[in-house]
Amino acid sequence: MIVPMKKAAILAQAKDAETAVMRLRELGVMHVEHQQAPTGKDIASLKDDIATLEKVMAILSSPGFRGGSGIRNAKLLRDWRFAAKHIIDIYARLDHLGEYGRSLASSIAQWAPWGDFDPASLRALADKGLLVRFYEIPASEVENLPAGLVVKKISAIKGTAYCAVLSRSEVNIPFKEILPPKMGLNEMRMRLAENEEIEEALKKTIRQYTCYAERFFQIHTAFARELEFHEALRGMGSSEGITYITGYVPHDAVAKLSEEAKKAEWGVLVTDPSAEDSVPTLVRNPRWVSIIRPVFKLIEIVPGYKELDISPLFLIFLSLFFGMIIGDAGYASIYLVATFFAQRKFGKKVKDHRIFFLFYLFSASAILWGILTGTIFGQEWYLAAGFKPAFALLNNTKFLQAFCFFIGALHLTLAHGWQAIRKFPSLMALADIGWISVIWAAFFLARMLILSDPLPNMCKWLIAGGVIAVIIGASPQRNILKMLGEGVGAVALSIMNNFTDVVSYIRLFAVGLAGVAISDTVNSLSAGFSGSPIAQFFILFFGHAINLFLGPLSVIVHGVRLNVLEFSSHAGLSWSGTAYRPLEK
Repeated sequence: MIVPMKKAAILAQAKDAETAVMRLRELGVMHVEHQQAPTGKDIASLKDDIATLEKVMAILSSPGFRGGSGIRNAKLLRDWRFAAKHIIDIYARLDHLGEYGRSLASSIAQWAPWGDFDPASLRALADKGLLVRFYEIPASEVENLPAGLVVKKISAIKGTAYCAVLSRSEVNIPFKEILPPKMGLNEMRMRLAENEEIEEALKKTIRQYTCYAERFFQIHTAFARELEFHEALRGMGSSEGITYITGYVPHDAVAKLSEEAKKAEWGVLVTDPSAEDSVPTLVRNPRWVSIIRPVFKLIEIVPGYKELDISPLFLIFLSLFFGMIIGDAGYASIYLVATFFAQRKFGKKVKDHRIFFLFYLFSASAILWGILTGTIFGQEWYLAAGFKPAFALLNNTKFLQAFCFFIGALHLTLAHGWQAIRKFPSLMALADIGWISVIWAAFFLARMLILSDPLPNMCKWLIAGGVIAVIIGASPQRNILKMLGEGVGAVALSIMNNFTDVVSYIRLFAVGLAGVAISDTVNSLSAGFSGSPIAQFFILFFGHAINLFLGPLSVIVHGVRLNVLEFSSHAGLSWSGTAYRPLEK
Protein backbone atom coordinates (compact mmCIF):
# COMPACT_ATOMS: atom_id res chain seq x y z
CA MET A 1 0.00 0.00 0.00
CA ILE A 2 1.02 3.63 -0.50
CA VAL A 3 1.84 5.15 2.88
CA PRO A 4 0.01 8.43 3.72
CA MET A 5 2.40 11.38 3.99
CA LYS A 6 2.41 14.60 5.98
CA LYS A 7 4.02 17.86 4.96
CA ALA A 8 6.39 19.17 7.61
CA ALA A 9 8.26 22.44 8.08
CA ILE A 10 11.14 22.84 10.55
CA LEU A 11 12.19 26.32 11.72
CA ALA A 12 15.52 27.06 13.41
CA GLN A 13 17.80 30.02 14.02
CA ALA A 14 20.12 30.81 11.11
CA LYS A 15 23.19 30.01 13.19
CA ASP A 16 21.82 26.51 13.86
CA ALA A 17 20.94 25.69 10.24
CA GLU A 18 23.78 23.21 9.65
CA THR A 19 23.20 21.49 12.99
CA ALA A 20 19.49 21.19 12.23
CA VAL A 21 20.14 19.54 8.85
CA MET A 22 22.66 17.18 10.44
CA ARG A 23 20.12 16.09 13.08
CA LEU A 24 17.44 15.65 10.42
CA ARG A 25 19.85 13.51 8.44
CA GLU A 26 20.46 11.33 11.48
CA LEU A 27 16.72 11.06 12.01
CA GLY A 28 16.26 9.89 8.40
CA VAL A 29 12.52 10.47 7.93
CA MET A 30 12.14 13.67 5.86
CA HIS A 31 12.04 13.78 2.07
CA VAL A 32 13.35 17.32 1.55
CA GLU A 33 11.66 19.87 -0.71
CA HIS A 34 14.05 22.71 -1.55
CA GLN A 35 12.87 26.29 -1.04
CA GLN A 36 15.47 27.61 -3.47
CA ALA A 37 17.86 26.14 -6.03
CA PRO A 38 20.83 24.78 -4.03
CA THR A 39 24.09 26.24 -5.36
CA GLY A 40 27.63 26.78 -4.10
CA LYS A 41 31.24 25.73 -4.62
CA ASP A 42 30.86 22.75 -2.30
CA ILE A 43 27.90 21.44 -4.33
CA ALA A 44 29.68 21.98 -7.67
CA SER A 45 32.79 20.21 -6.33
CA LEU A 46 30.78 17.25 -5.05
CA LYS A 47 28.94 16.94 -8.38
CA ASP A 48 32.26 16.91 -10.23
CA ASP A 49 33.61 14.21 -7.91
CA ILE A 50 30.46 12.13 -8.30
CA ALA A 51 30.60 12.44 -12.10
CA THR A 52 34.24 11.31 -12.02
CA LEU A 53 33.39 8.34 -9.82
CA GLU A 54 30.46 7.33 -12.04
CA LYS A 55 32.73 7.43 -15.07
CA VAL A 56 35.32 5.24 -13.32
CA MET A 57 32.70 2.75 -12.10
CA ALA A 58 31.30 2.49 -15.63
CA ILE A 59 34.80 1.75 -16.97
CA LEU A 60 35.64 -0.86 -14.34
CA SER A 61 32.27 -2.61 -14.79
CA SER A 62 32.48 -2.75 -18.60
CA PRO A 63 32.84 -6.27 -20.12
CA GLY A 64 36.45 -5.77 -21.17
CA PHE A 65 37.68 -5.29 -17.62
CA ARG A 66 35.45 -7.45 -15.43
CA GLY A 67 37.08 -10.19 -13.45
CA GLY A 68 40.53 -8.64 -13.51
CA SER A 69 42.78 -9.30 -10.54
CA GLY A 70 44.37 -6.27 -8.90
CA ILE A 71 47.97 -6.29 -7.77
CA ARG A 72 47.22 -4.27 -4.67
CA ASN A 73 44.87 -4.54 -1.75
CA ALA A 74 41.76 -2.40 -2.17
CA LYS A 75 42.20 -0.97 1.33
CA LEU A 76 45.42 0.76 0.19
CA LEU A 77 43.58 3.19 -2.13
CA ARG A 78 44.72 6.43 -0.48
CA ASP A 79 44.44 8.99 -3.30
CA TRP A 80 41.27 7.99 -5.16
CA ARG A 81 41.27 11.13 -7.32
CA PHE A 82 44.71 10.34 -8.74
CA ALA A 83 43.67 6.72 -9.41
CA ALA A 84 40.39 7.82 -10.98
CA LYS A 85 42.08 10.36 -13.27
CA HIS A 86 44.67 7.74 -14.25
CA ILE A 87 41.94 5.24 -15.17
CA ILE A 88 39.97 7.83 -17.16
CA ASP A 89 43.08 9.00 -19.03
CA ILE A 90 44.05 5.43 -19.90
CA TYR A 91 40.52 4.71 -21.10
CA ALA A 92 40.52 7.85 -23.27
CA ARG A 93 43.82 6.73 -24.82
CA LEU A 94 42.36 3.27 -25.36
CA ASP A 95 39.44 4.82 -27.19
CA HIS A 96 41.82 6.77 -29.44
CA LEU A 97 43.95 3.67 -30.10
CA GLY A 98 40.85 1.65 -30.89
CA GLU A 99 39.75 4.19 -33.48
CA TYR A 100 43.24 4.23 -35.00
CA GLY A 101 43.34 0.42 -35.04
CA ARG A 102 39.99 0.22 -36.82
CA SER A 103 41.25 2.70 -39.41
CA LEU A 104 44.41 0.62 -39.96
CA ALA A 105 42.42 -2.62 -40.21
CA SER A 106 40.14 -1.02 -42.82
CA SER A 107 43.16 0.17 -44.83
CA ILE A 108 44.78 -3.27 -44.64
CA ALA A 109 41.60 -4.92 -45.91
CA GLN A 110 41.41 -2.39 -48.75
CA TRP A 111 45.05 -2.80 -49.85
CA ALA A 112 45.44 -6.56 -49.29
CA PRO A 113 44.55 -7.35 -52.97
CA TRP A 114 47.32 -4.98 -54.14
CA GLY A 115 50.15 -6.55 -52.17
CA ASP A 116 52.95 -4.65 -50.45
CA PHE A 117 54.79 -1.68 -51.98
CA ASP A 118 56.57 1.44 -50.83
CA PRO A 119 54.50 4.62 -51.45
CA ALA A 120 57.74 6.67 -51.29
CA SER A 121 59.01 4.90 -54.41
CA LEU A 122 55.86 6.01 -56.26
CA ARG A 123 56.62 9.63 -55.40
CA ALA A 124 60.23 9.16 -56.56
CA LEU A 125 59.03 7.77 -59.91
CA ALA A 126 56.61 10.69 -60.28
CA ASP A 127 59.50 13.13 -59.81
CA LYS A 128 61.24 11.40 -62.76
CA GLY A 129 58.13 11.74 -64.96
CA LEU A 130 56.68 8.25 -64.55
CA LEU A 131 53.17 8.24 -63.12
CA VAL A 132 51.80 5.12 -61.38
CA ARG A 133 48.10 5.00 -60.61
CA PHE A 134 45.83 2.29 -59.23
CA TYR A 135 42.43 1.36 -60.62
CA GLU A 136 39.67 -1.14 -59.97
CA ILE A 137 38.61 -2.24 -63.45
CA PRO A 138 36.08 -4.88 -64.57
CA ALA A 139 38.17 -7.85 -65.72
CA SER A 140 36.49 -7.84 -69.13
CA GLU A 141 37.52 -4.20 -69.76
CA VAL A 142 41.27 -4.51 -69.10
CA GLU A 143 42.07 -5.32 -72.74
CA ASN A 144 40.09 -2.27 -73.93
CA LEU A 145 42.24 0.34 -72.19
CA PRO A 146 43.82 3.07 -74.41
CA ALA A 147 47.08 2.27 -76.17
CA GLY A 148 50.30 3.70 -74.82
CA LEU A 149 49.61 2.67 -71.24
CA VAL A 150 51.48 0.04 -69.31
CA VAL A 151 48.90 -1.97 -67.38
CA LYS A 152 49.94 -4.41 -64.68
CA LYS A 153 47.15 -6.57 -63.30
CA ILE A 154 48.01 -7.17 -59.64
CA SER A 155 45.09 -9.48 -58.80
CA ALA A 156 41.50 -10.26 -59.75
CA ILE A 157 38.67 -10.90 -57.28
CA LYS A 158 35.03 -11.60 -58.22
CA GLY A 159 35.28 -10.11 -61.69
CA THR A 160 37.23 -7.02 -60.61
CA ALA A 161 40.84 -6.55 -61.72
CA TYR A 162 43.16 -4.56 -59.47
CA CYS A 163 45.53 -2.84 -61.87
CA ALA A 164 48.54 -0.52 -61.72
CA VAL A 165 48.60 1.82 -64.73
CA LEU A 166 51.95 3.41 -65.75
CA SER A 167 52.12 6.47 -68.03
CA ARG A 168 54.32 9.49 -68.89
CA SER A 169 51.46 11.96 -68.75
CA GLU A 170 48.06 12.43 -67.20
CA VAL A 171 45.46 9.94 -68.41
CA ASN A 172 41.71 9.83 -68.07
CA ILE A 173 40.39 6.30 -67.49
CA PRO A 174 36.62 5.94 -66.77
CA PHE A 175 37.12 3.58 -63.86
CA LYS A 176 37.47 3.91 -60.11
CA GLU A 177 40.90 5.25 -59.13
CA ILE A 178 42.33 4.27 -55.75
CA LEU A 179 44.64 6.83 -54.19
CA PRO A 180 47.82 5.27 -52.77
CA PRO A 181 48.17 4.99 -48.98
CA LYS A 182 50.69 6.88 -46.86
CA MET A 183 52.45 3.64 -45.85
CA GLY A 184 52.94 0.17 -47.28
CA LEU A 185 50.91 -2.91 -46.40
CA ASN A 186 53.61 -4.50 -44.24
CA GLU A 187 54.15 -1.26 -42.36
CA MET A 188 50.40 -1.03 -41.76
CA ARG A 189 50.41 -4.53 -40.32
CA MET A 190 53.38 -3.72 -38.10
CA ARG A 191 51.67 -0.55 -36.87
CA LEU A 192 48.46 -2.51 -36.17
CA ALA A 193 50.35 -5.16 -34.20
CA GLU A 194 52.11 -2.45 -32.16
CA ASN A 195 48.78 -0.72 -31.61
CA GLU A 196 47.20 -3.94 -30.33
CA GLU A 197 50.16 -4.56 -27.99
CA ILE A 198 49.79 -1.09 -26.48
CA GLU A 199 46.02 -1.57 -26.16
CA GLU A 200 46.49 -4.85 -24.31
CA ALA A 201 49.06 -3.27 -21.97
CA LEU A 202 46.68 -0.41 -21.17
CA LYS A 203 43.79 -2.83 -20.59
CA LYS A 204 46.00 -4.81 -18.24
CA THR A 205 46.73 -1.62 -16.30
CA ILE A 206 43.01 -0.88 -15.93
CA ARG A 207 42.31 -4.47 -14.86
CA GLN A 208 44.76 -3.95 -11.99
CA TYR A 209 42.38 -1.32 -10.64
CA THR A 210 39.30 -3.58 -10.65
CA CYS A 211 40.12 -4.61 -7.08
CA TYR A 212 39.15 -1.05 -6.14
CA ALA A 213 35.68 -1.22 -7.75
CA GLU A 214 33.91 -1.78 -4.43
CA ARG A 215 35.92 1.02 -2.82
CA PHE A 216 34.99 3.46 -5.60
CA PHE A 217 31.35 2.47 -5.10
CA GLN A 218 31.60 3.17 -1.35
CA ILE A 219 33.17 6.58 -2.01
CA HIS A 220 30.45 7.37 -4.56
CA THR A 221 27.73 6.44 -2.07
CA ALA A 222 29.30 8.58 0.63
CA PHE A 223 29.64 11.57 -1.70
CA ALA A 224 26.06 11.18 -2.92
CA ARG A 225 24.86 11.34 0.70
CA GLU A 226 27.12 14.34 1.30
CA LEU A 227 25.66 16.06 -1.76
CA GLU A 228 22.15 15.48 -0.41
CA PHE A 229 23.22 17.11 2.86
CA HIS A 230 24.71 20.21 1.21
CA GLU A 231 21.77 20.57 -1.19
CA ALA A 232 19.36 20.37 1.76
CA LEU A 233 21.39 23.03 3.58
CA ARG A 234 21.72 25.37 0.57
CA GLY A 235 18.10 24.80 -0.38
CA MET A 236 16.71 26.06 2.95
CA GLY A 237 14.56 29.17 3.05
CA SER A 238 15.38 32.08 5.33
CA SER A 239 13.63 35.13 6.71
CA GLU A 240 14.75 37.62 9.39
CA GLY A 241 17.32 35.37 11.05
CA ILE A 242 15.17 32.23 10.82
CA THR A 243 15.91 29.36 8.42
CA TYR A 244 13.40 26.73 7.54
CA ILE A 245 13.37 23.42 5.72
CA THR A 246 10.26 21.66 4.41
CA GLY A 247 9.58 18.19 3.20
CA TYR A 248 7.39 15.12 3.51
CA VAL A 249 7.28 12.62 6.33
CA PRO A 250 5.38 9.29 6.60
CA HIS A 251 2.36 9.73 8.87
CA ASP A 252 3.73 7.19 11.37
CA ALA A 253 7.04 9.09 11.66
CA VAL A 254 5.52 12.44 12.62
CA ALA A 255 5.74 11.67 16.35
CA LYS A 256 9.42 10.86 15.98
CA LEU A 257 10.02 14.15 14.15
CA SER A 258 8.04 16.16 16.73
CA GLU A 259 9.99 14.59 19.58
CA GLU A 260 13.29 15.50 17.92
CA ALA A 261 12.02 19.05 17.31
CA LYS A 262 11.15 19.41 20.98
CA LYS A 263 14.65 18.28 22.04
CA ALA A 264 16.35 20.61 19.54
CA GLU A 265 13.99 23.54 20.29
CA TRP A 266 12.85 23.87 16.68
CA GLY A 267 9.60 25.23 15.48
CA VAL A 268 7.64 22.53 13.67
CA LEU A 269 4.50 22.66 11.55
CA VAL A 270 2.86 19.48 10.25
CA THR A 271 -0.02 19.66 7.76
CA ASP A 272 -1.74 17.52 5.17
CA PRO A 273 -0.29 17.91 1.65
CA SER A 274 -2.30 20.07 -0.74
CA ALA A 275 -3.43 19.08 -4.20
CA GLU A 276 -0.61 21.15 -5.72
CA ASP A 277 2.17 19.45 -3.73
CA SER A 278 4.49 16.94 -5.40
CA VAL A 279 4.23 14.30 -2.71
CA PRO A 280 6.75 11.43 -2.92
CA THR A 281 5.53 7.85 -2.91
CA LEU A 282 6.47 5.36 -0.21
CA VAL A 283 5.19 1.83 -0.80
CA ARG A 284 5.00 -0.70 2.04
CA ASN A 285 3.66 -4.20 1.54
CA PRO A 286 3.65 -7.54 3.34
CA ARG A 287 6.82 -9.57 2.81
CA TRP A 288 5.17 -11.93 0.32
CA VAL A 289 4.11 -8.98 -1.86
CA SER A 290 7.34 -7.00 -1.50
CA ILE A 291 9.30 -9.56 -3.54
CA ILE A 292 7.96 -7.82 -6.69
CA ARG A 293 9.89 -4.62 -5.85
CA PRO A 294 13.02 -5.63 -7.84
CA VAL A 295 10.89 -5.63 -11.02
CA PHE A 296 9.72 -2.07 -10.32
CA LYS A 297 13.33 -1.02 -9.69
CA LEU A 298 14.48 -2.69 -12.91
CA ILE A 299 11.98 -0.84 -15.11
CA GLU A 300 12.20 2.29 -12.91
CA ILE A 301 8.50 2.95 -12.36
CA VAL A 302 6.84 4.49 -9.31
CA PRO A 303 3.09 5.02 -8.87
CA GLY A 304 1.88 8.52 -8.13
CA TYR A 305 1.05 9.37 -4.53
CA LYS A 306 -2.69 9.43 -5.26
CA GLU A 307 -2.61 6.38 -7.53
CA LEU A 308 -3.05 2.69 -6.78
CA ASP A 309 -0.38 0.34 -5.52
CA ILE A 310 -0.91 -2.66 -7.78
CA SER A 311 1.94 -4.71 -6.30
CA PRO A 312 -0.21 -7.72 -5.20
CA LEU A 313 -1.95 -8.08 -8.57
CA PHE A 314 1.26 -7.32 -10.44
CA LEU A 315 3.00 -10.17 -8.60
CA ILE A 316 0.16 -12.68 -9.06
CA PHE A 317 -0.40 -12.03 -12.76
CA LEU A 318 3.28 -11.66 -13.68
CA SER A 319 3.92 -15.05 -12.04
CA LEU A 320 1.11 -16.52 -14.16
CA PHE A 321 2.46 -14.82 -17.30
CA PHE A 322 5.97 -16.14 -16.57
CA GLY A 323 4.61 -19.67 -16.27
CA MET A 324 2.64 -19.44 -19.52
CA ILE A 325 5.41 -17.80 -21.55
CA ILE A 326 8.24 -20.08 -20.35
CA GLY A 327 5.84 -23.02 -20.18
CA ASP A 328 8.56 -25.66 -19.80
CA ALA A 329 9.23 -27.54 -16.58
CA GLY A 330 12.76 -28.42 -17.73
CA TYR A 331 13.80 -24.83 -18.37
CA ALA A 332 12.12 -23.68 -15.17
CA SER A 333 14.05 -26.29 -13.18
CA ILE A 334 17.29 -24.84 -14.56
CA TYR A 335 16.17 -21.34 -13.50
CA LEU A 336 15.35 -22.73 -10.05
CA VAL A 337 18.72 -24.42 -9.61
CA ALA A 338 20.58 -21.37 -10.99
CA THR A 339 18.74 -19.13 -8.52
CA PHE A 340 19.66 -21.47 -5.66
CA PHE A 341 23.37 -21.42 -6.53
CA ALA A 342 23.29 -17.64 -7.12
CA GLN A 343 21.83 -17.17 -3.65
CA ARG A 344 24.46 -19.46 -2.14
CA LYS A 345 27.29 -17.56 -3.85
CA PHE A 346 26.09 -13.95 -3.70
CA GLY A 347 23.56 -14.07 -0.87
CA LYS A 348 25.95 -12.59 1.70
CA LYS A 349 26.99 -9.77 -0.64
CA VAL A 350 23.46 -8.80 -1.67
CA LYS A 351 21.45 -6.79 0.86
CA ASP A 352 18.08 -7.32 -0.82
CA HIS A 353 17.28 -11.04 -1.08
CA ARG A 354 13.83 -10.48 -2.59
CA ILE A 355 15.15 -11.06 -6.11
CA PHE A 356 15.99 -14.67 -5.22
CA PHE A 357 12.55 -15.41 -3.79
CA LEU A 358 10.93 -13.76 -6.82
CA PHE A 359 12.77 -16.14 -9.16
CA TYR A 360 11.85 -19.10 -6.96
CA LEU A 361 8.20 -18.12 -7.40
CA PHE A 362 8.54 -17.57 -11.16
CA SER A 363 10.34 -20.89 -11.60
CA ALA A 364 7.69 -22.74 -9.58
CA SER A 365 4.96 -21.21 -11.75
CA ALA A 366 6.69 -22.34 -14.96
CA ILE A 367 7.34 -25.82 -13.54
CA LEU A 368 3.64 -26.17 -12.67
CA TRP A 369 2.56 -25.02 -16.15
CA GLY A 370 5.06 -27.40 -17.78
CA ILE A 371 3.68 -30.34 -15.76
CA LEU A 372 0.10 -29.39 -16.64
CA THR A 373 0.90 -29.23 -20.38
CA GLY A 374 3.46 -32.03 -20.47
CA THR A 375 6.33 -29.80 -21.61
CA ILE A 376 9.81 -30.73 -20.38
CA PHE A 377 12.59 -29.57 -22.73
CA GLY A 378 9.97 -29.72 -25.47
CA GLN A 379 6.67 -31.49 -25.82
CA GLU A 380 6.75 -33.88 -28.78
CA TRP A 381 9.24 -36.36 -27.28
CA TYR A 382 7.29 -36.40 -24.01
CA LEU A 383 4.00 -37.24 -25.72
CA ALA A 384 5.66 -39.67 -28.16
CA ALA A 385 7.09 -41.59 -25.20
CA GLY A 386 3.55 -42.29 -24.02
CA PHE A 387 3.46 -39.79 -21.16
CA LYS A 388 0.33 -37.75 -20.65
CA PRO A 389 0.10 -34.13 -19.50
CA ALA A 390 -1.65 -33.49 -16.19
CA PHE A 391 -4.19 -31.21 -17.88
CA ALA A 392 -4.32 -32.04 -21.58
CA LEU A 393 -6.96 -29.40 -22.30
CA LEU A 394 -4.24 -26.74 -22.04
CA ASN A 395 -2.72 -28.20 -25.21
CA ASN A 396 -5.92 -27.52 -27.10
CA THR A 397 -5.21 -24.43 -29.20
CA LYS A 398 -8.77 -23.11 -29.16
CA PHE A 399 -9.18 -23.63 -25.41
CA LEU A 400 -5.86 -21.96 -24.63
CA GLN A 401 -6.66 -18.94 -26.81
CA ALA A 402 -10.04 -18.59 -25.09
CA PHE A 403 -8.26 -18.91 -21.74
CA CYS A 404 -5.94 -16.03 -22.70
CA PHE A 405 -8.96 -13.87 -23.59
CA PHE A 406 -10.49 -14.79 -20.22
CA ILE A 407 -7.31 -13.81 -18.37
CA GLY A 408 -7.30 -10.49 -20.22
CA ALA A 409 -10.95 -9.76 -19.40
CA LEU A 410 -10.43 -10.76 -15.76
CA HIS A 411 -7.24 -8.68 -15.45
CA LEU A 412 -8.87 -5.55 -16.89
CA THR A 413 -12.04 -6.15 -14.83
CA LEU A 414 -9.97 -6.06 -11.65
CA ALA A 415 -8.43 -2.76 -12.82
CA HIS A 416 -11.82 -1.08 -13.35
CA GLY A 417 -13.32 -2.74 -10.28
CA TRP A 418 -10.57 -1.27 -8.13
CA GLN A 419 -11.21 2.15 -9.67
CA ALA A 420 -14.96 1.85 -9.06
CA ILE A 421 -14.41 1.04 -5.37
CA ARG A 422 -12.17 4.10 -4.98
CA LYS A 423 -14.71 6.40 -6.67
CA PHE A 424 -17.77 5.08 -4.81
CA PRO A 425 -20.23 6.59 -3.82
CA SER A 426 -19.63 9.13 -6.62
CA LEU A 427 -21.62 8.53 -9.80
CA MET A 428 -18.25 8.44 -11.61
CA ALA A 429 -17.92 4.86 -10.37
CA LEU A 430 -20.62 3.97 -12.92
CA ALA A 431 -18.15 4.64 -15.74
CA ASP A 432 -15.82 1.86 -14.51
CA ILE A 433 -18.75 -0.50 -13.99
CA GLY A 434 -19.80 0.28 -17.55
CA TRP A 435 -16.30 -0.45 -18.87
CA ILE A 436 -16.36 -3.80 -17.08
CA SER A 437 -19.56 -4.64 -18.98
CA VAL A 438 -17.94 -3.52 -22.27
CA ILE A 439 -14.80 -5.60 -21.54
CA TRP A 440 -16.83 -8.81 -21.18
CA ALA A 441 -18.72 -7.95 -24.37
CA ALA A 442 -15.28 -7.61 -26.02
CA PHE A 443 -14.35 -11.03 -24.59
CA PHE A 444 -17.34 -12.70 -26.29
CA LEU A 445 -16.73 -10.70 -29.48
CA ALA A 446 -13.08 -11.84 -29.59
CA ARG A 447 -14.18 -15.47 -29.23
CA MET A 448 -16.63 -15.02 -32.10
CA LEU A 449 -14.22 -13.26 -34.49
CA ILE A 450 -11.08 -15.29 -33.73
CA LEU A 451 -12.37 -18.65 -32.48
CA SER A 452 -15.68 -18.75 -34.42
CA ASP A 453 -17.70 -19.26 -31.23
CA PRO A 454 -21.34 -18.16 -31.35
CA LEU A 455 -22.06 -14.73 -29.91
CA PRO A 456 -24.36 -15.05 -26.85
CA ASN A 457 -27.54 -12.97 -26.74
CA MET A 458 -26.41 -11.31 -23.54
CA CYS A 459 -23.58 -9.59 -25.44
CA LYS A 460 -25.83 -6.85 -26.82
CA TRP A 461 -27.15 -6.14 -23.33
CA LEU A 462 -23.60 -5.98 -22.00
CA ILE A 463 -22.69 -3.40 -24.65
CA ALA A 464 -25.89 -1.36 -24.25
CA GLY A 465 -25.77 -1.36 -20.45
CA GLY A 466 -22.06 -0.64 -20.42
CA VAL A 467 -22.35 2.29 -22.84
CA ILE A 468 -25.20 3.85 -20.81
CA ALA A 469 -23.24 3.47 -17.56
CA VAL A 470 -20.12 4.99 -19.14
CA ILE A 471 -22.08 7.94 -20.53
CA ILE A 472 -23.64 8.66 -17.13
CA GLY A 473 -20.46 8.13 -15.15
CA ALA A 474 -17.99 9.79 -17.51
CA SER A 475 -19.20 13.28 -16.59
CA PRO A 476 -22.04 13.29 -14.07
CA GLN A 477 -23.14 16.88 -14.75
CA ARG A 478 -26.57 18.28 -14.10
CA ASN A 479 -26.74 19.46 -17.71
CA ILE A 480 -27.99 16.30 -19.44
CA LEU A 481 -26.87 17.46 -22.92
CA LYS A 482 -23.34 18.19 -21.74
CA MET A 483 -23.25 14.87 -19.93
CA LEU A 484 -24.32 12.99 -23.07
CA GLY A 485 -21.83 14.88 -25.25
CA GLU A 486 -18.83 14.18 -23.02
CA GLY A 487 -19.93 10.58 -22.36
CA VAL A 488 -20.45 9.67 -26.02
CA GLY A 489 -17.01 11.13 -26.82
CA ALA A 490 -15.40 8.96 -24.15
CA VAL A 491 -17.14 5.83 -25.48
CA ALA A 492 -16.22 6.59 -29.10
CA LEU A 493 -12.56 7.03 -28.21
CA SER A 494 -12.22 4.03 -25.90
CA ILE A 495 -14.61 1.24 -26.83
CA MET A 496 -12.36 -0.15 -29.59
CA ASN A 497 -9.34 0.02 -27.28
CA ASN A 498 -11.10 -2.30 -24.86
CA PHE A 499 -11.51 -4.92 -27.59
CA THR A 500 -7.87 -4.67 -28.73
CA ASP A 501 -6.62 -4.79 -25.13
CA VAL A 502 -8.51 -8.04 -24.46
CA VAL A 503 -7.23 -9.54 -27.71
CA SER A 504 -3.66 -8.48 -26.90
CA TYR A 505 -3.51 -11.13 -24.15
CA ILE A 506 -3.31 -13.76 -26.88
CA ARG A 507 0.41 -12.94 -26.91
CA LEU A 508 0.69 -15.27 -23.90
CA PHE A 509 -0.44 -18.16 -26.11
CA ALA A 510 1.65 -17.10 -29.12
CA VAL A 511 4.95 -16.53 -27.30
CA GLY A 512 4.54 -19.70 -25.21
CA LEU A 513 3.80 -21.72 -28.35
CA ALA A 514 6.88 -20.27 -30.07
CA GLY A 515 9.08 -21.42 -27.18
CA VAL A 516 7.70 -24.97 -27.35
CA ALA A 517 8.15 -24.98 -31.15
CA ILE A 518 11.82 -23.99 -30.81
CA SER A 519 12.39 -26.77 -28.24
CA ASP A 520 10.72 -29.38 -30.45
CA THR A 521 12.69 -28.20 -33.50
CA VAL A 522 15.98 -28.48 -31.59
CA ASN A 523 15.06 -32.00 -30.45
CA SER A 524 14.12 -33.02 -34.02
CA LEU A 525 17.38 -31.67 -35.45
CA SER A 526 19.33 -33.53 -32.80
CA ALA A 527 17.49 -36.77 -33.57
CA GLY A 528 18.63 -36.44 -37.19
CA PHE A 529 22.26 -36.81 -36.05
CA SER A 530 21.74 -40.07 -34.17
CA GLY A 531 25.07 -41.38 -35.50
CA SER A 532 27.06 -38.48 -34.05
CA PRO A 533 26.68 -38.03 -30.28
CA ILE A 534 28.96 -34.95 -30.31
CA ALA A 535 26.81 -33.20 -32.93
CA GLN A 536 23.68 -34.11 -30.96
CA PHE A 537 25.17 -32.65 -27.80
CA PHE A 538 26.06 -29.33 -29.44
CA ILE A 539 22.67 -29.00 -31.14
CA LEU A 540 20.81 -29.72 -27.91
CA PHE A 541 23.07 -27.52 -25.80
CA PHE A 542 23.11 -24.42 -27.99
CA GLY A 543 19.50 -24.79 -29.16
CA HIS A 544 18.06 -25.04 -25.67
CA ALA A 545 20.50 -22.41 -24.36
CA ILE A 546 19.07 -19.90 -26.85
CA ASN A 547 15.57 -20.72 -25.65
CA LEU A 548 16.64 -20.40 -22.02
CA PHE A 549 17.99 -16.92 -22.78
CA LEU A 550 15.03 -15.74 -24.88
CA GLY A 551 12.41 -16.88 -22.36
CA PRO A 552 13.03 -14.25 -19.64
CA LEU A 553 13.39 -11.56 -22.32
CA SER A 554 9.94 -12.52 -23.62
CA VAL A 555 8.54 -12.17 -20.10
CA ILE A 556 10.01 -8.67 -19.80
CA VAL A 557 8.70 -7.62 -23.22
CA HIS A 558 5.25 -9.20 -23.01
CA GLY A 559 4.47 -10.17 -19.42
CA VAL A 560 5.60 -6.87 -17.90
CA ARG A 561 3.92 -4.92 -20.71
CA LEU A 562 0.49 -6.41 -19.96
CA ASN A 563 0.80 -5.16 -16.38
CA VAL A 564 2.46 -1.80 -16.99
CA LEU A 565 0.49 -0.75 -20.09
CA GLU A 566 -2.80 -2.61 -20.58
CA PHE A 567 -3.72 -3.13 -16.93
CA SER A 568 -2.30 0.20 -15.74
CA SER A 569 -4.12 2.25 -18.37
CA HIS A 570 -7.43 0.70 -17.29
CA ALA A 571 -6.56 1.21 -13.61
CA GLY A 572 -5.74 4.88 -14.22
CA LEU A 573 -2.02 4.55 -13.41
CA SER A 574 0.39 6.93 -15.11
CA TRP A 575 3.47 5.82 -13.12
CA SER A 576 4.36 9.48 -12.67
CA GLY A 577 5.37 9.24 -9.03
CA THR A 578 8.58 10.28 -7.31
CA ALA A 579 10.14 7.73 -4.97
CA TYR A 580 10.35 8.69 -1.30
CA ARG A 581 14.03 9.32 -0.54
CA PRO A 582 14.55 10.71 2.94
CA LEU A 583 17.59 12.74 3.93
CA GLU A 584 19.59 10.17 5.88
CA LYS A 585 23.10 9.50 7.05
